Amino acid sequence: MDITFHGAARNVTGSKHLLRLQDGTSVLLDCGMFQGLGEQTEDLNGHFGFNPTKLDYMILSHAHIDHCGLIPRLVKEGFKGQIFCTAPTMDLAKILLMDSAKIQMQDIEYSNKHRARKGQHLLEALYTEDDAIAALGQFKIVDYHEEYAITPRIKFQFTDAGHVLGSAAVHITVLEDGKETQITFSGDVGRYGDLLLKNPQTFPQADYILLESTYGDSLHKDIGPIEDALLEVIKHTCEIKKGKVIIPAFSVGRTQELLYALNALELRGVLPDVPYYVDSPLSEKATQILKDHSEVYNRDVKEVMKVDADPFAFKGLKFIQSTIESIALNDDVRPCVIISSSGMAEAGRVKHHIKNNINNQKNTILMVGYAEPNSLGGRLARGEKEVYIFGDPYMVNADVQSIKSMSAHGDYEDLLHFISCQDPKLVKKLFLVHGEYEVQQHFAKTLKEKGFANIEIPYQHQKVVLE
Repeated sequence: MDITFHGAARNVTGSKHLLRLQDGTSVLLDCGMFQGLGEQTEDLNGHFGFNPTKLDYMILSHAHIDHCGLIPRLVKEGFKGQIFCTAPTMDLAKILLMDSAKIQMQDIEYSNKHRARKGQHLLEALYTEDDAIAALGQFKIVDYHEEYAITPRIKFQFTDAGHVLGSAAVHITVLEDGKETQITFSGDVGRYGDLLLKNPQTFPQADYILLESTYGDSLHKDIGPIEDALLEVIKHTCEIKKGKVIIPAFSVGRTQELLYALNALELRGVLPDVPYYVDSPLSEKATQILKDHSEVYNRDVKEVMKVDADPFAFKGLKFIQSTIESIALNDDVRPCVIISSSGMAEAGRVKHHIKNNINNQKNTILMVGYAEPNSLGGRLARGEKEVYIFGDPYMVNADVQSIKSMSAHGDYEDLLHFISCQDPKLVKKLFLVHGEYEVQQHFAKTLKEKGFANIEIPYQHQKVVLE
């Protein structure tokens, strides 16, 4: 038995890990899209590193594009097996993958106009809406804690990872040569004390662990309350400077956290009286799906719902649907808050909002989550004074700020808490995935201090034999 790391290997996006048994049966853990890696991105997303027609099964940890975004491409290239996930993950994947296909077509059409004028080769979308529909037909729901047998030799179960709605850690049991091997894939690990969701759950002892490490060298708790940080930015930008706050935010998870925090400010009676726009049709759908799955809420949210039936709605909030409405926001000079996807500002409507507002020093671009260093969001967060958007240079005159505590990823204390249910002496090897290499090297030292002796940081397409 071996495992090959075809994504999220010494970087954060493109999660793909291929488990192959001695009899040739293969199971892919996630099939995510690479994001924000500059010129490499197109090539990485165009080549899996394995033959999709030879793949038997796939297990999806959760519905974020860097974990599920290439599933339609996988099916388009010949994968015909089942895709296992939780029910909320399937609900979210339906809207995410369709939206991803639509955004690709829109962005490529826009970019190709510029490329054609410059005599550059034209781009093609990774997949279409028809490809996404075909892929969704192969999804199969598996409940948390249900022991599901894929084959007589392979069974697995999900536990709640507390990252986003429906997110799961995957625990696989493989029977080979008369012995069982336990493999855990963390997916993305959420935070203990999350704004909305329950804490990550404990899981059975594993022989091998694939552990995400996005914030393996960071602590979120040192930052002040999210509500107060939001309030300060909005008051300064909208009331004092009379500008706009542009917030790139993932449609699934981050946008709902923002709405919940803004609603809390209204409940406190301090929410500034300006328009609040969520400019992402996908975000409205994702918010409704979260409302439909109230069983995932933590105790604090349920307490709020005793006095406020809808903790994601407040005065001044409007969801923007049409492209015409979205474009009109750029002509409106009134102070406002615009929340729009994507979170890394690499695609979607938020890229246009940044383009149209980045030159004005009255405005603020507020980063509220992780962004790949080479993505537009990453370059802005790093403080670059000039950035390229749709191939053209723009001076960064707008204020750029970050609320680092707004992350659905656990920090290193959360990650250590997550694996504290394990006896380190029984873990044969712990693989660090889904993190920047320098961060992973730092985190590996921390893990060794906790007794995990055999730690490996796999590189792209590396194959490792499991004993």
